[in-house]
Formats: sequence, structure tokens, C-alpha cells
Amino acid sequence: MATRRDFLHQGVCLSTMGLLSVPLIGCGSASAAPSDKPQRPVQAGKSGKAAAKPAMASRAAPVAPAPQTELAPPPDIFDAQALDLDFWLKPRVLTMTRPQSGEKTRVLYWKDGQIIDSAYQELCHLMRDVNGKETAPIDPKLFETLWGTQAFLARYGIEQPLEILSGFRTAKSNDKLREAGVPAARQSLHIEGKAADIRIANLNAEVLGGLVRSFRQGGVGYYYRSGPRGGWIHADTGLKRSWKG
Repeated sequence: MATRRDFLHQGVCLSTMGLLSVPLIGCGSASAAPSDKPQRPVQAGKSGKAAAKPAMASRAAPVAPAPQTELAPPPDIFDAQALDLDFWLKPRVLTMTRPQSGEKTRVLYWKDGQIIDSAYQELCHLMRDVNGKETAPIDPKLFETLWGTQAFLARYGIEQPLEILSGFRTAKSNDKLREAGVPAARQSLHIEGKAADIRIANLNAEVLGGLVRSFRQGGVGYYYRSGPRGGWIHADTGLKRSWKG
């Protein structure tokens, strides 16, 4: 699995890596969207005036290639820890879809430091065990991570809904997945309502996982599959750890 630093040195924006059509460099700055690249200061001569440009080389003289200078690493696009307090105090709206059932929701679930119970119940229903047809309370801390991820991306023009591939699971449903060869832990946190398998259309799983991991709220599993979606991310509120499935 590539490290976050590997991504930072592969290019100065995600668009150059083919991960997104929107550059995200500057996401580590919580107070504002990425600013224009700063201009290189003009070098002053001994007299204090700006140094004059060198005269043009003779046509007969070979032109030396420009020296290759290493670019400074861009801001950390994954560091959600840099977000300011105002980000966490604003009302929280989650936009989610459940491909398995075709359901969609956009709901204000938290405001003025309080969870709105009716909205919380709606989110728990969407995160239910679709196969087992059972609903269970979902750890509010998990919703915090899901909202934070979505709101963080929205600040930079990425406003896709979160796709919930799996939320709460009954123990019976979890066992069936294991028997079918689907990667599922025997004591999965999905059974406790503390985990979700998520995806955002057109967003590389490595990038999404890096962002979720930076919230430091629990475990992050990277799952890669072929296809236009590119994979999904397991997020939970258990011990802080990461793995590739």
C-alpha cells in the first residue's frame, strides 16, 4: 500500500495522478480554499535593485538545459487534524445512498451540539442490515467521521454522496459473508454498529482511505476491486489501525 508521502511526491495535485478532475492541494489549510501558487521573489543585486536578466546567448552556443530543482512537498491533503474549530461547530448534513436498496437521503442530523433524533433514526435505518432486515443503533462517532469526510471534500468542490455498501450486520449475515468468501472478520465491528464500508464515486480508494484515516477515529481498511469505482474503504470506531483487504 502506498504511503501518504508517496502520493505527495507523485505530483502536486490529484488531477495529475488521474484520481480527480479537481486539484485538492491545500486541503491541509482549514480556513480557506487553496490559494494561488506564491510568486518566486525577485533576487536583488548588490545595489539593491532587481538583478537584470542575462543577455541572450549566441545562436551558435549550445543552450544548456535548465537545472532540475526538487519541488517542495505540497500541503498535506489528508490531514483532517488541521481543521479549525469552526468546521466542527457548524450544522452537519449527511448525503448518503445505499446502492443495495436504492435508497437516498440528505439530512441535517446535528446542530448546536445536539444530535437530531429523528434524523439519527433515519440514518440508522439507511445503515441497517438490508439482508437481515434488522436495524441497530449506529455509533455517533462513526457518523462524525462520515460527515467530516464528506464536508472536508465539499470545501474543495467534491460534493458526491457517500455510498454505503455495508453498515450494520447481524451476526448471521456476517457469517454468511464469511462463508461466501467475502472478507469479514469473525468479530466484525459491523455487528456492533461501529463500522461502514463506504465509497465515493470517481474518488480513488487510496485517497478516500487516507482522508478517513487522518481523522484518527478508528480503523481503516483499504479494499481494491477492478471496475470504474476502484474499490471501497472500511471505516470503524475501534482501535486505530489500518490494513489492506
